[in-house]
Amino acid sequence: MTATPRLEFRNVTKRFTNRRQGTTVVAVEGVSLAIADGEVVSLIGPSGCGKSTLLNMGSGLDPASEGEVFVDGELVTRPNKHVAFMLQKDLLLPWRTIVENVELGQEIQGLSRGERRQRALELLAKCRLTDFVDHYPHQLSGGMRQRAALARTLAVEPTVLLMDEPFSALDAQTKMVLQQDLGRTLAETRKTALFITHDLVEAIALSDRILVMSQRPGRIIEEIAVEIDGRDNPMTRRQHPKVAAYITRLMNLLQIDQAAA
Repeated sequence: MTATPRLEFRNVTKRFTNRRQGTTVVAVEGVSLAIADGEVVSLIGPSGCGKSTLLNMGSGLDPASEGEVFVDGELVTRPNKHVAFMLQKDLLLPWRTIVENVELGQEIQGLSRGERRQRALELLAKCRLTDFVDHYPHQLSGGMRQRAALARTLAVEPTVLLMDEPFSALDAQTKMVLQQDLGRTLAETRKTALFITHDLVEAIALSDRILVMSQRPGRIIEEIAVEIDGRDNPMTRRQHPKVAAYITRLMNLLQIDQAAA
């Protein structure tokens, strides 16, 4: 018997209507995908193809025009406490310390102060931020703030992580360090994740599978299994001889001019 997917889209279409102009844009059309427990799947495709729209529907922030989205077999009709969202910007509250920022989601959930503080400190230790728990966001580097944002995302103990290019604003060196942290954390916690990226190497380094989307209206045009061991160690994965072949395949699917890239 096949286990219920952690996250599933069934023939999902999303339309946006501009009533003033009398126009309708189809962002994604007929998308079906399923992500198993503990699996990490990257979503790549041209800008404007509906990747973030899929994440918004998966989180319950935006309803599908057609089709259905499920988390653990339950229909998503509103924001779901089992789903956590991590964005490009860390969105840490400037008036709260780092540990207080990590506690925020747990505070909303109604956890006691002692319980949420303990969990926050444990996660900040894993993210190598123990010495900065009482600092404010403006006192941390961009990479450190993103690690704090990851700790905040994990603190609410989600079943599914939705990640929208969380490292895109960082420099290359910091990005690789955080990829390593994320890969290790996802493997240790066995979290299920749907990860948007424009970085092809990042997709290969972090994922079990890569889903390639078409131009708008976005459809899944290819599914690629990443058959390289060691998802918990993205730095090692990046150096594997198979990476070049995966990049070539992805560039061909995305119709990227390799001579100009």
